[in-house]
Amino acid sequence: MLLLYIKRSHGPRCSVSDLLKHRYLIFSGTSLQNCRMMTMSLIWGVLVAVCCCLWLITGIRRRHPGEPPLDNGPLPYLGCALQFGANPLKFLRAKQKKVGNIFTCKIVGKYVHFLTNPFSFHTVMRHGKHFDWKKFHFTTAAKVFGHRSIDPNDGNTTENMHQTFIKTLQGDALHSLTENMMENLQHVLKPSVPPQENPAPWVTDGLYSFCYRVMFEAGYLTLFGKELNSNKDLQKQKAQRAIYLENFKEFDKIFPALVAGLPIHVFKSAYNAREKLAEALLHKNLQKRDKISELVTLRMFLNDTQSTFDDMEKAKTHLAVLWAAQANTIPATFWSLFQTIRSPEALKAAVEEVHNVLKNAGQKVSFDGKPIVLTQAQLNDMPVLDSIIKESIRLSSASMNVRAAKEDFILHLEDGSYSIRKDDVIALYPPLVHLDPEIYPDPLTFKYNRYLDENGKTKTNFYCNGLKLKYYYLPFGSGLTKCPGRIFAIYEIKEFLILMLSYFELELVDRQPRCPPLDQSRAGLGILPPTNDIDFRYRLKCL
Repeated sequence: MLLLYIKRSHGPRCSVSDLLKHRYLIFSGTSLQNCRMMTMSLIWGVLVAVCCCLWLITGIRRRHPGEPPLDNGPLPYLGCALQFGANPLKFLRAKQKKVGNIFTCKIVGKYVHFLTNPFSFHTVMRHGKHFDWKKFHFTTAAKVFGHRSIDPNDGNTTENMHQTFIKTLQGDALHSLTENMMENLQHVLKPSVPPQENPAPWVTDGLYSFCYRVMFEAGYLTLFGKELNSNKDLQKQKAQRAIYLENFKEFDKIFPALVAGLPIHVFKSAYNAREKLAEALLHKNLQKRDKISELVTLRMFLNDTQSTFDDMEKAKTHLAVLWAAQANTIPATFWSLFQTIRSPEALKAAVEEVHNVLKNAGQKVSFDGKPIVLTQAQLNDMPVLDSIIKESIRLSSASMNVRAAKEDFILHLEDGSYSIRKDDVIALYPPLVHLDPEIYPDPLTFKYNRYLDENGKTKTNFYCNGLKLKYYYLPFGSGLTKCPGRIFAIYEIKEFLILMLSYFELELVDRQPRCPPLDQSRAGLGILPPTNDIDFRYRLKCL
């Protein structure tokens, strides 16, 4: 075959010596090419080997005397991230069983010390002077929302964000915030025209989609107010809020990837959604709105007077507020309503409590009368709804309480003393407590009255190994890292449940539905949403 090819290439007068000479050149060229390929392969092999050696020398941390057991994980940089992300609870329980109540794992370049003994949590709080709990949150916020750091130490602003939240989400400021949320929920839920049919027709919807839509719209109006002359062109305004909702969903969908360090420009649609949400929150647009919350009004003032942020960065700090107010409240609302409808005992007890509270408050449920108004004291006196919400959150929360070490120090625990290095992270993972059968018998089962004592009042005594626990419920963080908006979030959910149980008949399409799995991709961020929606039916009651 080779001879025929050479003959055709050189014509009919090619001699044997020419053939041999040409054949030598062909094979010489082939050998030279093979040599070059082997050389390049050797060079690449050496480079890979050198990189592996460098990683072994500098990338793998060595455990020093007095430090917790260490696991660098199987992968460079990622460490144990994939195993942890697949099932955090299973991973941490296996580690705890193998090495004890404190251990260190490399996760995405950080060394994280996990504490799994709930009796050690209060000791961590006492070491507060060694921790910087803001650093992680400030860095993550800047990366995710696209503004410069809001840490006053970085020189972009002098605002103390935590104090702003405390001032505007707790105490006296909470009264108007709660009242406005109740008003906006009724604005979203109640029909503009009373039903003509009696009984009203059933409407089928996805329960999570329904909760998402209602809570987002009412929450947005509560924080950022209504457009001036809001009685004009109501359909156009509602359509605009629907666009905000879709943009929020698109952005929130890739939130875990952004926290993990991926740049938002990889996700073009999410990037566009974020920018559009921020545009709506530009100060020039917010100034066209009425009844803006004290939180946003104060933040606008502080952004203008105490920061060097440009207009878009200011808007993106408001977007961070919007996300913090919605991202966990919405799935918590879904789980609370789902578990209530799913459990006949919970539904009966909740309806009875709501009826009694409204009756004692002199509130009448109607479609054309005055809206329902409840004081904070009346909302606080609802232990059944409190227990339902707590139990729903206990089963679905997967927040991570983290603190970064400001310096090398010794952490003294009940189990012993451990050396902690500067910039290491101390992490508490609440599901280890929330799903511990020693603390909560039959922990995977929803029990609406789990947080009620024998007198029907709020239960606060929980035990582990016969000892009373101080930290038995931690979905909102602990110590200084506790969410400043947690009280308002519970009020929001409670108000939603009150209105749903007052105005609507509710039932699940599948009378014996399986509880949808939790979306573990958001582990560490708060309340986990369901992986799939649940169909339900609702219709207005005959009032």
